Amino acid sequence: MEIKQVWALCYSATGVTDQVTGAAAAELAARLEVPLERIPFTRPAERAGTRAFGPGDLVVVGSPTYAGRLPNKIAPSFQQSLLGQGALAVAVVTFGNRGYENSLAELASILEGDGFHTVAAGAFVGRHAFTDELAYGRPGWSDLFEIKNFARAAADKIRKLTELPPSVQVPGDPAAPYYIPKGVDGASVKFLQAKPKTDLRKCNNCGACARLCPMGAINPRNVAEVPGTCIKCQCCVRKCTRHAKFFDDPNFLSHVAMLERDFQEPKENETFL
Repeated sequence: MEIKQVWALCYSATGVTDQVTGAAAAELAARLEVPLERIPFTRPAERAGTRAFGPGDLVVVGSPTYAGRLPNKIAPSFQQSLLGQGALAVAVVTFGNRGYENSLAELASILEGDGFHTVAAGAFVGRHAFTDELAYGRPGWSDLFEIKNFARAAADKIRKLTELPPSVQVPGDPAAPYYIPKGVDGASVKFLQAKPKTDLRKCNNCGACARLCPMGAINPRNVAEVPGTCIKCQCCVRKCTRHAKFFDDPNFLSHVAMLERDFQEPKENETFL
């Protein structure tokens, strides 16, 4: 099957998913000897409008896992903004060493509903957005080696196609409920209303956090104010060069402590062809 263009499109608040998606797409383009173009999809303006693809296009679509599924405020953008129109797709999710559960199945299902034909899928471990204590340094060189091998195998599969095969099957239930966070005592915790705080001794009000926020939740005129919906993606915390952003919600911190305690054993990447 002839591919003329590879595209890389992902939502990546902290950069980990972008790294994984970009590595897979770059290897696919090199193996198929076609151009690669990256499409940003993280900030609100980047997710606006419609992006149409068609036969001859191969689109690598990536998303992080939030509570075992796609981020609930971002998934509608994948549903509403992408038109496959017969294009091939590779679904990619990242997860922070706890588990990807249903996120990959959900992404593959959305892509199929958008008119793509999903020929490969993979779930890859990356540094947890909440803490450096989980999967720090991942994806590392061995993960990138696995990502490239996955992309090469997907490219070889695509090259041999004379007609569209059945869509790739991945484990999970696209409609399953979200994982319920737990604290250190094992009881469920709620921190939906938690928002980042600002250390005014460090902040110089440069506005970077407001510009980069995937939800546009931070007031650009006073970045200590968060009037919009915060999805706890940690973009503002991770991207602030002055380390002025932080979360102090006790339920959130208890959940992070539980993750650090219970999910230290390194998880494996999983791929499906």
